Amino acid sequence: MRSRLVAFALLTAAAACAQAAGLSVSVTDDAGQPLTNAVVMLEPASGKLPVKPMPQVDIAQAKRQFNPQITVITVGTPVNFPNFDTVRHHVYSFSPIKAFEVKLYAGVPSAPIVFDKPGTAVLGCNIHDQMAAWVVVVDTPYHARTTADGQVQLDNIPAGSYRLRAWHAGVPAGKEPAPLPLTVAGADMSAQIKLPASPL
Repeated sequence: MRSRLVAFALLTAAAACAQAAGLSVSVTDDAGQPLTNAVVMLEPASGKLPVKPMPQVDIAQAKRQFNPQITVITVGTPVNFPNFDTVRHHVYSFSPIKAFEVKLYAGVPSAPIVFDKPGTAVLGCNIHDQMAAWVVVVDTPYHARTTADGQVQLDNIPAGSYRLRAWHAGVPAGKEPAPLPLTVAGADMSAQIKLPASPL
């Protein structure tokens, strides 16, 4: 009996893998130019998919800039802000998904900041106004950041109904396009998203 159950489980897993598909996404601005560092997210039309926090991520300060400027993490991921400059920084965010301050410090803060809600947090430094960065917090395992050609590839997506959306730092607040509904049915697909993004 046990061997039959194991065989059934293997057949079920194989069928699920056979139905999984890949999704190629192109992200451009309104003029058709590819957008680099856009974050593409594929979310189920209803419910949520299981997502695990990532290991701790570092957003460093060096040469009075955040590095990296764009960081994509899953919900629950801790983020540390090591300061490699010879001056102190005061890192903060007033964004609704995570408001916090790491007041004037040098070196490594005593504890990381845990981003426990999906959305986008804008980072700044209270001392150096030119410093800006973004933390995009996602609650789906199907996400990626575009390369210089504005492309991403999402793989092993189970069949089902989804919403496809994208974020870019150059899109003004409130101007994000509506999510694109997609049905994944086992065959590889492609999609295009246009964003009203202006240069950073």
